[in-house]
Amino acid sequence: MSDELLTEVRGGVLIVTLNRPAQRNALNGAVMYGISEAMHRLETDDSLVVGVITGAGGTFCSGMDLKEFVTGGYTGPRSEHPYLSQQPPAKPIIAAVEGYALAGGCETALACDIIVAGSDAKFGIPEVKRGLVAAGGGLYRMPRVMSYQNAALLALTGDIISADQAKDMGMVTIVTATGGALDSALEIAGRIAANGPLAVRATKEVLAKSASYTDPEFMAWQQTITGPVFASADAKEGATAFAEKREPQWKAR
Repeated sequence: MSDELLTEVRGGVLIVTLNRPAQRNALNGAVMYGISEAMHRLETDDSLVVGVITGAGGTFCSGMDLKEFVTGGYTGPRSEHPYLSQQPPAKPIIAAVEGYALAGGCETALACDIIVAGSDAKFGIPEVKRGLVAAGGGLYRMPRVMSYQNAALLALTGDIISADQAKDMGMVTIVTATGGALDSALEIAGRIAANGPLAVRATKEVLAKSASYTDPEFMAWQQTITGPVFASADAKEGATAFAEKREPQWKAR
C-alpha cells in the first residue's frame, strides 16, 4: 500500500490516515485504492470492530485530485472492493475531521457513521463550481442528515460551512477544540470496540437499512445521471481552470 495512505491498529480499532498533506489530502488513485483496501480489511478482519478515518497535516480531505483527473495519470492498482462512499463497511466508521472536508472529502465523511470535527473544520460539496456533480454519495446522504432545503442550499450553491454550522444542520456529531478531533474519535471508537462485535455490526446494519434506498441501488441509478457530466467538456474545463488558477469558461456541453 502507498505511503499516501497509512493504517494502524489499536485494539479493535483500525485507524486510516490520508497522508498527502502537501496536496491537502486530495483523493488520487493511490489513496482511493488504499481506502478501499482498508475498508475491506475492516470488513473481513474479525479482530477489528470499528474504523477511524482522518487526514494528516491538519486537513481531512480537499476532494478529488483534479490534476490527476485531467491528465488521467494514475496507472497503479485498482481495488476490487468498493470505495467507502460507494458502499460503507458493515462495521462502524468514524470520521475525525480537521481543516477542510470538501467535495469527495465531505462525501467520504458523510459515508461514516459518526463525524467528529475540530472547531476549524470546513465542510462543503462545491463540485458545481467546477462543472462537476457531487457523485460520491453526497446528494444522497446530505438530505438524510439534514433538511432537504439545507442540503439543496449547500449542493446547488457549493457553499462551504463551518463545523458549528454543520453540527447545527445535523451533519457533524461532535465539535471539539481545534486539533482534538482524532483523540475524541479514538475515545468514541474505544467505547464502541468494547461492545459485543456481533451486536455492533448488527446494530449498524439495522440503522443503515432503515432508509428506503440501499447505497448500491442509489449509486447505480445516480451513475446514469452523473456519468455524462463527468465525460463532458465542461468537466474537463472546470478541472483545467482550477489547475491553471483561472475562472472556467462554461459551454454547457
